[in-house]
Amino acid sequence: MPKFTETLQRAGRHAAFPLVLLVLINLTAGLLTYRDYGLSWDEPLFYDYADSIKLAYTPQAFSPTFDFEQVYGPSASDHKYYGPVYLLLARPVQQAVVTVLGADRASAWHLINFLAFQVGLVFFYLLIRRWFDPWPAAATTAFFAWQPVLWGHAFINPKDMPFMVFFIAAVTLGFWMVDSFQLPDKRHSWGLVFLAGTLLGATTAIRVIGPLAGLVVFVYFLMQRNWRAFPAFLVYGVVSILVMLAGWPFLWADPLNRLVEVLHHMSYNPTQLAVLFMGQMYRAATLPRRYFPQMLAITLSEPTWLLFAAGLALALYKTWRDKERRFFSSLVIASWFALMLAYVLVEKPPMYDGFRHFLFSVPPVFAIGGFVLQFLYEKLKPRLLWVAAVAALLLPGLLGMLQLHPYEYAYYNTFVMGTGGAYRVYETDYWLTCYKESLEWVRANAPDKTIHIQREFPLAAYYGAGLALKDLGPETESDLLPGDLLLFSTRADLDVRSIYRKLPVIQSIGRRGADFCLIKRKE
Repeated sequence: MPKFTETLQRAGRHAAFPLVLLVLINLTAGLLTYRDYGLSWDEPLFYDYADSIKLAYTPQAFSPTFDFEQVYGPSASDHKYYGPVYLLLARPVQQAVVTVLGADRASAWHLINFLAFQVGLVFFYLLIRRWFDPWPAAATTAFFAWQPVLWGHAFINPKDMPFMVFFIAAVTLGFWMVDSFQLPDKRHSWGLVFLAGTLLGATTAIRVIGPLAGLVVFVYFLMQRNWRAFPAFLVYGVVSILVMLAGWPFLWADPLNRLVEVLHHMSYNPTQLAVLFMGQMYRAATLPRRYFPQMLAITLSEPTWLLFAAGLALALYKTWRDKERRFFSSLVIASWFALMLAYVLVEKPPMYDGFRHFLFSVPPVFAIGGFVLQFLYEKLKPRLLWVAAVAALLLPGLLGMLQLHPYEYAYYNTFVMGTGGAYRVYETDYWLTCYKESLEWVRANAPDKTIHIQREFPLAAYYGAGLALKDLGPETESDLLPGDLLLFSTRADLDVRSIYRKLPVIQSIGRRGADFCLIKRKE
């Protein structure tokens, strides 16, 4: 027993122990809960894309008679604008999860998405270790990971969350590459050049804004003033371009023009989705400029922006006093967030679904906030006081996760009285993940009833096998028989804007005073 205790103490003193502990906690929670999450409405067709894109890398794809559009899946007009690198890497693992764990298709993907998030957390930790000790770095990473909105997206968002993961990895490896230029052993540098270039190219082959990670790295490179390493930086750029082209079949036919096409599509998304914001209905392109900063303010836990403000002050102070230029990189990281904030406020692109399209812009907010945790780590003695302070900062996010599961992504903080206070004022379960729980209720309580689905019928069909489902969209009131059930989502107040709004509700699916799905009955 004394030897075991001694081994634990040695492990606890190891620099990697805090990170390993955090990842183990996350993995345990993820493995216990990944089957709880319902499909989001963006997922089914995107996973069809994952099943189809492998055809682009087969000999038949280069036949003159081959219809190349089929490699993008059934929603080719949209998904061809999304690079498939994450899907190409993740799908074989997802197939293994289906086989080994017996998980259904959706649950297997949710687990893989969550595992990808853990990889992003590791790179985030490695990035901020340049400024922080192991325990403050791990606490900062936990504060980032245990934001309810991010934890929820980690399972159900195969588009924006993986891009954030790759973006963090590309910046981290890019910084390591630039640091290695100062080392005498250039063999190590060239290995990092190719690795960092590969990650940057893969990031771009997920979303066209990926080169922003390269810009962040380039700014850090300029700060080093090591001009002799410029040829190596050029090689880094060339490698990234080659990897991007190899990983994005849509670009093969006409790389330059198609890149411009993708950039135009992503910058001026033509969607006309209705968005509920501050109790009013807007179209995505007409939302006020305050939408993005306001959603950041009310959907991240309460301490987030206090930590960021204080952390930024500490980072500026340390940079000013830093003769070895160790902390200058923190301002480069801060500019990563500042640049995207400025872009959204100035250009005002169409937005919807909170800030999910800009998840990749928020890691710097938590990285800079970590300066406060490092400061407290240095000043608070005994160490138990620091642990108590960190626990108090983590508590709001952890409570939100527990109270909302498995709808963590619908989190709102107490600035708007929580998710219940945001109900009918802002969007909550805007991706209709409540269909899973709704149809499980129907299966348990009214399996013999016909249930009419207001919208996104394929999403309901996934969970409604064996039930009598009908698509309410093309139907008229005469198609509904007495006793039939209707499934409504409260996104964009669709239920209260329906001609069936006065039908009685027999079951509501939601959390913390907010209804996400409503099951009604035809009298």
